[in-house]
Amino acid sequence: MEKSTSNQTNKRERRKPGTKQWIYAIVACICCISFVIWTGYWAVLILIPIFIDIYITKFIPWGGWRNAKNKQVKNVLDWVDAILFALVGVYFINTFFFQNYQIPSSSLEKSLLVGDFLCVSKLSYGARSPMTPFSMPLMQHTFPFFGFKSYLDKPQLEYQRFKGTGHIERNDIVVFNYPSGDTVASKIQEVDYYVLCKDAGRDAVWRDRNTYGEILYRPVDRRENYVKRCIGLPGDVLSIVSDTVYINGNPIQSPEKMQLLYCVQTDGTDISSAVFDELGLSNEDKRKIGMFQDLRELDSLSYVRRIFPDAKNGNPGLLYMNINMTKEMADKMKQKPFVEKVIPQNQFYKLANKVGGQRFIQPTIYPITYDGQTEPGDFHALWIPKKGETIKFDTDVDYKVAAYTRCIKNYEHNSFEYKDGKIYINGQQADSYTFKFDYYFMMGDNRDNSADSRVWGFVPEDHIVGKPLFIWLSLDKDKNFFSGIRWSRLFTSGNKK
Repeated sequence: MEKSTSNQTNKRERRKPGTKQWIYAIVACICCISFVIWTGYWAVLILIPIFIDIYITKFIPWGGWRNAKNKQVKNVLDWVDAILFALVGVYFINTFFFQNYQIPSSSLEKSLLVGDFLCVSKLSYGARSPMTPFSMPLMQHTFPFFGFKSYLDKPQLEYQRFKGTGHIERNDIVVFNYPSGDTVASKIQEVDYYVLCKDAGRDAVWRDRNTYGEILYRPVDRRENYVKRCIGLPGDVLSIVSDTVYINGNPIQSPEKMQLLYCVQTDGTDISSAVFDELGLSNEDKRKIGMFQDLRELDSLSYVRRIFPDAKNGNPGLLYMNINMTKEMADKMKQKPFVEKVIPQNQFYKLANKVGGQRFIQPTIYPITYDGQTEPGDFHALWIPKKGETIKFDTDVDYKVAAYTRCIKNYEHNSFEYKDGKIYINGQQADSYTFKFDYYFMMGDNRDNSADSRVWGFVPEDHIVGKPLFIWLSLDKDKNFFSGIRWSRLFTSGNKK
């Protein structure tokens, strides 16, 4: 009798869905159809009959477990249902719409600070389709504490980007997957694998497991997330001369909060910590300031004394190095009555090269496999590949091979070989190559403390994650949680010019 009554009740529920159920069903179906129109994933339409059954027809007892007589079983299933729903929701939102990102390093200071939490829009440049679809939400590549992968290597889906609300413009701050992060040494993940191979040799890196650990490969969307400012666009020729960026031979305006390392000469007065605090230097920046040098201890013919002559009172004074400042901060430092001279540190190195003494060059600069020498603050002219444009291997072949091999081989998945002065692409001799992707040149605003495209090269379009919209939380790591909240930064723009 009870079973008959239950069946009659279920039939009545199927026959008479309420207004609320109809509204839920219609909204779910509209969202499903809109998603299919946006992405082209027609298979998602299979969800429509499921939504109709959940809210209207109710032929399948989707929530039948709620009628379980055993309360413990019901409670467990309640939690499982809630957790699964939350994980699916987070995965869907993170994949197609928005993602949280925390600034881990000082490469964009003073524009974005260590401890800023960003809301990153994937709609701004168009969301990518899942490339590694089976992965745990909120985990980029590794389970915390356990250390094993948070994703399955297979299947790997082809890159596809859906229509966005805009496109990358010069000076946009962009979140992207670290291109050189395709390969990592598990015990030294913080150091670029290709720099390790250059310094120690590839064979040594692969053999010495005690030092470097296992060598791991990561798919595009499982590589570390980085955030930098886009300086060079596809098709540009970018160069840097004395810390000024040139695009197609024309100088461009530097970001307002761009920082450089400076040398400061005083009249012999120590610069107190209070002065650095007044200028806004972080504790990390203060720790990096070079120990001051008493210029009286140097011979007057030394290259340092020739660059920093005696102060007005005849005292050679003191020299401070590695002071990280914006132009505004440097101007304030110049106004201090005890300061004699303030110059960018790269300018000091260039002057030292001219007057004689130690030879200063940049130790690692892209392409790192090309044996060239570049003075500090400079970067050689480099063409940024553009989709559909062709590069010819007719002149400067050695340099072009070094600069574009990764694009052709690693990012666009061709076999590439260079031997006896000839180039072979996919087994065929070639004298040119037409690019399939757009590429971008990314740099940090903290120019002398940023590992960026000047070291590891271009960012392919399939590595682009999104655009920071706003800062939803900002914590000063030098303070405790409550006093360390930077209230003035909350809900301000995450794409500061």
